[in-house]
Amino acid sequence: MFHRSKLTRRQLLQAGTLPALGLSLPGLLHADTVRPKEPRRERSCIFIFQYGGLSQLDSWDPKPHGPSEIRGPYRPIATSVPGFQVGELMPRLARLAHRYCVIRSLSHKVPVHDVANRMLLAGQSLPALNAPSFGAIVSKLRPADPGMPTQVWLQKFGGGAMPPESTYLTGGFLGMNHAPLLIGSKHDDNPAEPNFRVKAFDPALELTPERMRSRLNLLKEHESQAARENTRDPLAPFRDRAFDLLSNSSARRAFDINLEPTTVRDRYGRHPLGQNLLLARRLIEAGVRLVSVVGWCGLAPGDKFLSVETWDMHGNAGIPIFGKGWNGLGWALPCCDQGVSALLADLEQRGLLESTLVVLVGEFGRTPKISKGGSAIGRDHWPHCYSAMLAGAGVRGGAIYGASDAQAAYVKDNPVSPEDFAATLLHALGIPPHTPISPDGFSIRASSGRVVEQLF
Repeated sequence: MFHRSKLTRRQLLQAGTLPALGLSLPGLLHADTVRPKEPRRERSCIFIFQYGGLSQLDSWDPKPHGPSEIRGPYRPIATSVPGFQVGELMPRLARLAHRYCVIRSLSHKVPVHDVANRMLLAGQSLPALNAPSFGAIVSKLRPADPGMPTQVWLQKFGGGAMPPESTYLTGGFLGMNHAPLLIGSKHDDNPAEPNFRVKAFDPALELTPERMRSRLNLLKEHESQAARENTRDPLAPFRDRAFDLLSNSSARRAFDINLEPTTVRDRYGRHPLGQNLLLARRLIEAGVRLVSVVGWCGLAPGDKFLSVETWDMHGNAGIPIFGKGWNGLGWALPCCDQGVSALLADLEQRGLLESTLVVLVGEFGRTPKISKGGSAIGRDHWPHCYSAMLAGAGVRGGAIYGASDAQAAYVKDNPVSPEDFAATLLHALGIPPHTPISPDGFSIRASSGRVVEQLF
């Protein structure tokens, strides 16, 4: 039996030593421990969550010969890989198919958003409530170099379908020092906004780096006495880590997306997903190990209702799945196509694709049969067969793994479970899935799944 960290989020935020330093960076209290710099570049990951569940039939697994109530209105288009087709709303990604692989046989049995998201995040079919997320495991086993957080989470989950914050904003039983730094906690706090900046780096008013360093030195003198008396503040490592990051000019620059040329920002797309992906590239280039991005595309022109559940396309919001509103494929897939294709091309141009795993996946797929939602047509939750895209970090480009049946309803061959998917991602990052992570050193492994070796 494993225990949660004794320090709660509230206790961390209320800790007295941070106000004494004038720091306004509570997310950095979750930063990981550090290790000596290694000569070679460690592998990193950009994990894009298509929160709500992308329709496999309209994207990665089209069925052009199926009946109209199954295949939908979009035609398949050819890609750069002979015999491989994708939906017509992804022309840019179609041209880059030789750079990524697609798994068409992901499968589980839970059609409920919050539970399925916990499964995806933990890489388990039946995760415990305190199971560490994929990011927490990466933080423990492959921490970043000093002065940079190991994992950053861009855009908080929102809406009634979101998983509990404890699933992804803590480290589970690994502890709060393996939780991510969260950037973007509400709709108007994202890099697509004109005046966006990362406020977490703001110190208290009129507090210069010199004054902050002076306060830190005073605290350390006090702690020297406390250490001799065995009463050292347990939050000291978090505070020191926060100070290191605040005083690191490279970290500040990495989080400043306004330093990017206008042409590059336009290439990614001026929507939340595109700009968050550009920020993710900046962070990976600066040494962050894992950046998780919620695949929220923002509002389409003329929209007023706002939700981050872009891909939950029942038609319940009055927007048909094949429409061009914020909750329709006609808006969301072109945004995704633009942002993800720009990311892949940018990483390759900068020599980062071979060391950066890019993951694009939702918690499940959508029903083959088109249905009537609350006020428009849509597709409902479908976990039995869905797709994911992987690129970089040794993944074999142009590959398709697994197959669905004639309606993309059930796996025809080579099923991939949540455990297998997690094991495969860890393998891509150079982490043996069987690595122990439990306090006792043997009873819990990073993953119990099977690596899909054919993808490498």
